[in-house]
Amino acid sequence: MGGERFSMGEAVRFGWETMKSNIGFFVGLLIVAFLIENLPGILSEFVAGDFPLIAGVLTLAGGILGLVVQMGLIKVSLKFCDGIKGQFDDLLSSFNLLLKFIAGSILYGLIVLGGMLLFIVPGIIWGLKFSLFPYFIVDEGLGPINALKASSSATADAKWNLFLFGSLLGLINLAGALVFLVGLFATIPASMVAYAYVYRQLAGRGSTVKQLSPGSQSKAVGAMYMKMEA
Repeated sequence: MGGERFSMGEAVRFGWETMKSNIGFFVGLLIVAFLIENLPGILSEFVAGDFPLIAGVLTLAGGILGLVVQMGLIKVSLKFCDGIKGQFDDLLSSFNLLLKFIAGSILYGLIVLGGMLLFIVPGIIWGLKFSLFPYFIVDEGLGPINALKASSSATADAKWNLFLFGSLLGLINLAGALVFLVGLFATIPASMVAYAYVYRQLAGRGSTVKQLSPGSQSKAVGAMYMKMEA
């Protein structure tokens, strides 16, 4: 498929409007996600001297929980793209996909590393080509190889746009970090939802909300939030 596969402006706008309409939820979500990912590591440091075995178990648990939380954040973002408000429970709802996610991450890392060894540029291209594999695992439950293949197909003719989009999100989050880091509570959720929105576009499954005009998206997301809170 040639031409522009997705609109960066539309994706960022949708992510930003979704974040604004659900800012309280996203702030709480990021705090809970941070605690789940980092609390085992913090406890590990406290007991490392006297109980090294327990410290090792806690470190391993923190790593596993970190991967599960990553999948949970993807799930939350996809839900908002589908007009459904995410829940805190979503953060730990993807344990059944853990082995697929780990295997996919290892294969992805090896592919990118191999490309980097071939004068860097192939690594960047392959990194973009297979970058959507986590979404296919979380969204469709695909195995690691099929998820990588699906990402390859979805990102065809869109790698340059994905590179520019990733750079744009990086700048947005840098701006958030410069506001005493507090701005990240706004820019991270907006980026998460925006990237999930792009995945929906490239995977050929449009969301209910995205089909509305840009001026109507904020109202639709706000109405969805009020309905879920009622």
